[in-house]
Amino acid sequence: MDMKCDWCEGKASIGENTVYWELPDGTRAVEITATPAVNCTDCGMVYQKDTVIKEIEDQLFLVDTKKIGSSISFKDLLELPRLLKRNYFDFSS
Repeated sequence: MDMKCDWCEGKASIGENTVYWELPDGTRAVEITATPAVNCTDCGMVYQKDTVIKEIEDQLFLVDTKKIGSSISFKDLLELPRLLKRNYFDFSS
């Protein structure tokens, strides 16, 4: 699938990378492995789409973060049971 980089509009592809995210309570950061990413072959930028960022932020807000160690895969993060059904503090939609 051909896609363009959001930064330079060069040729990009879907991949994965490791990201580091601060927990909503600010107590620590966690490593999230195998996170969906866009990789630009022209400028070298590797980034997450807004939809992935929202998934991570919502899930970290809705789960018991004390059950997350220092590292977790993106898939395992999204599979953690939620304390609430949705983020009731997100008024963007």
